[in-house]
Amino acid sequence: MNSNPKLSYAIAAILSGSSLGLGIAHAAPADASSDSEGIQEITVTAQRRTESIQDVPITIQAITGDTLKQLNVTTFDDLLRYTPNVTFSGNGPGTGNIFMRGLSSGGSGNQSQSTTAPFPNVALYLDDQSMQFPARNNDVYMVDMERVEVLEGPQGTLFGGGSQAGAIRYITNKPKFNVTEGDVNAGYGTTAGGDPNSKINATINLPLIADTLAIRATFFNDRRGGYIDNVPGTISVPPATKPLPRPGSGSALNAGITGENLNTATYTGGRLSALYQFNDDWNLLVQQNYQNFEADGYFFEEPVSPNGTALAPFQITAFTPAYNKDKYESTAWTLSGKIGDYLKAVYTGSYLVRHIEQQQDYSNYLRSTHGSYYACSGQGAGYSYFRSAKPTTCYPPVGSWKDTVENTHQSHEIRLTTNEDYRVRGTFGAFWEKFNIKDNMNFNYMGIPQCNAENLAISLAGGPDCVAAVGPIPGFYATDPSLRLNTNTAFGEDVERGYKQTAFFASVDFDLIPKVLTLTGGTRHYHYDEYEHGSEYYSATSSILNVPNGSNPNAGFGINLHKSESGFKSRGNLTWHITPDILAYYTWSQGFRPGGFNRTKTNIDGSVITLKSVAPFTAGGTDKQFNKPVGYDSDNLVNNEIGIKSEFLNHRVQVNVSLYKMKWSNVQLPLFDPVHLGNTTFDINGPSYEVKGVELQVVARVTEGLTVQGSSSWNSSEQTNAPCLTANRATPTGAAVGSCITQVNGNPYTNPYGVLGTAPAYSPPLQFNVRARYDLTYLDYKPFLMLGANHVGSMRNEPASFPDGNDPAYNPPTTTLLKYTMPGYTTYDAAIGVAKDNWTAQLSGSNITNSDASTNTSSGQFIKTVVPLRPRVLMVEVGYKF
Repeated sequence: MNSNPKLSYAIAAILSGSSLGLGIAHAAPADASSDSEGIQEITVTAQRRTESIQDVPITIQAITGDTLKQLNVTTFDDLLRYTPNVTFSGNGPGTGNIFMRGLSSGGSGNQSQSTTAPFPNVALYLDDQSMQFPARNNDVYMVDMERVEVLEGPQGTLFGGGSQAGAIRYITNKPKFNVTEGDVNAGYGTTAGGDPNSKINATINLPLIADTLAIRATFFNDRRGGYIDNVPGTISVPPATKPLPRPGSGSALNAGITGENLNTATYTGGRLSALYQFNDDWNLLVQQNYQNFEADGYFFEEPVSPNGTALAPFQITAFTPAYNKDKYESTAWTLSGKIGDYLKAVYTGSYLVRHIEQQQDYSNYLRSTHGSYYACSGQGAGYSYFRSAKPTTCYPPVGSWKDTVENTHQSHEIRLTTNEDYRVRGTFGAFWEKFNIKDNMNFNYMGIPQCNAENLAISLAGGPDCVAAVGPIPGFYATDPSLRLNTNTAFGEDVERGYKQTAFFASVDFDLIPKVLTLTGGTRHYHYDEYEHGSEYYSATSSILNVPNGSNPNAGFGINLHKSESGFKSRGNLTWHITPDILAYYTWSQGFRPGGFNRTKTNIDGSVITLKSVAPFTAGGTDKQFNKPVGYDSDNLVNNEIGIKSEFLNHRVQVNVSLYKMKWSNVQLPLFDPVHLGNTTFDINGPSYEVKGVELQVVARVTEGLTVQGSSSWNSSEQTNAPCLTANRATPTGAAVGSCITQVNGNPYTNPYGVLGTAPAYSPPLQFNVRARYDLTYLDYKPFLMLGANHVGSMRNEPASFPDGNDPAYNPPTTTLLKYTMPGYTTYDAAIGVAKDNWTAQLSGSNITNSDASTNTSSGQFIKTVVPLRPRVLMVEVGYKF
């Protein structure tokens, strides 16, 4: 579409006004030093096309690959120090959810999260491969990266349902034709109070056929020393008078698994990519990725041990070994080319397989009100299922949980983009994916002996009771249909969940005034087919007491759930280049994430039983007013944002400011309240929030060698409604269906949906970082110095309505979702080094003041735990480029 250039220039001159006459070309935040006087430009692909970050009408944080090296950033925990407005509910490396702009409904322990956690609302990509996962976002090791892009606010039009709050994109370096190059980097360092660290990585780029074929390969090995000690201690089940009198158990010792600095973490892997040029217009990129992550021990400390003894910082008292083994391999391919002079075409696909195996101590659960019921049998047993005429026997409460997960993810996308020089231009595409999780989760804390032949004979002869082994319901399983023999499994699930998604999207730009004023509109139509099937199995049934293993095929229930959802999510932008160096924009955008299922019962023939009762709600305890819902729906986000991106003083100063107001409705909220709601976690659609925020990014090239930059975010978040938990089942004596439940068994019941005016979890009001780097040249040497600081404000780990973990009534905890406040903290980093020719050497320090502030406080393991900052790390690193 052609325009009238004279008219366009005239209107542009009027709109530009005085324009300050700076005439600066667009540039982007400086993330590496540059020999030029101006700020280094960064190009991004946030809108599925290559453009300067300063021309994109959304808030973006971007860090170049060179700066990632300088800052010693290789894992997501490292990245968090330099990305305000991003938080993490981590229980250790790779075990948590990523949140953006404070859009969080809380965190939990990792047990059962692969089955019960809602899908994340921040998308995570390695190039065009999705890496997100419920409560276990893939901790991609960042080596040989071109850049990292953090896209804030809803990205639902171009990136789909998982990008409700934003997206994080790891962009790798691609093979280069006709260039042989590479680098080798090695480092060794210390951890304050802990074990040493070592790492090595190498990259090589090889042209195999001139102008036609090149390959690029990288590998890495990074071992991080531990700093958490498991100290000697004891644990026992206390005596009780309710529901029946019973004695306590004997004490268990943790001898044999104690030690110092046990929480080591190792990242090993590599990437191989090949680029083939068919002709001047078409090329094919194929990439193979492999990563193996293994962590041993515990990454949290316990202020108080199970027996009430105060512990020192970086200490725990655990009774079973812990480990987390997490590996993935993926293949991705991208075919790119042109169709005539009018269209660019891209087809990209990927296939990922990820395996996770994690085990942790769960002994503290056996000290809780309901957990202790699994430790005793006989006349005083807490659960009637374990009562017999025999004397009460209570066993030492040592138990664990073990989660084995297999994730496969396949995706295909086609994009067509029109000529970028046209006044009307657009991007159109289609997307298909299948995301599948198989989760075999076993809680191995049954203290009562299993009914193998020997134990059954002892029981039948008048000795202690035994219980039969449990396992999936026949015909309902995901990975292993067999009984859980010799594992002390009291409860578990063998479940397969996931979805298939089909989507079509379009985004069109129209230059109202060429190169000055642009209107953009886009939409995405999505269709999800969601499923969950398998079994939940448990020992809380009288059919398993003193009977042979294998005689109780229905100790649990089968699951076979399906549903579909579809709709549109859209966005609109108005972009005004006030001058070539000052851009103002207004963005309206929508985001969403799909719903899911709770573990609910189906009939043996596979038909769904609509609701599963979970708790009594009347004084008599015989009527159930509330039933665990079969599932929960998608939640939605609407974002209104204005911003200015500007540069001054001949590329030397850059100031980007954005203001936003977001409405987050029907928020997916996990609930776990064994005392009131039943002894399993489930999800509901709960409250709504409004978030008002400001983000500021500043870069200044103060002198030729000195660059100072910083970014900050301020959020004011509040809950705007507080729906109550309503009766959803008619009962003779209970409240009417749809009315608020205010009591349970005659006791007042607190609204679990939230408190008006309070902020979401993991939503600090203030975050900022600032850093300065000074480069100079002396003879053939280029020394440099870097100093940085990072601040995270105070935040909670759960919604304000959840029980207070500091309340004596919840010590020991009765739920994994107790509420704690993590005070704000500031950390400092520094580096000094020198470069000469192809060599670089540097000494870097992170958390140099050795702060032990909490990054996540939780009752996820039925004891208060604190995930501290990694202690001060000093690293000496040497790199060589060729």
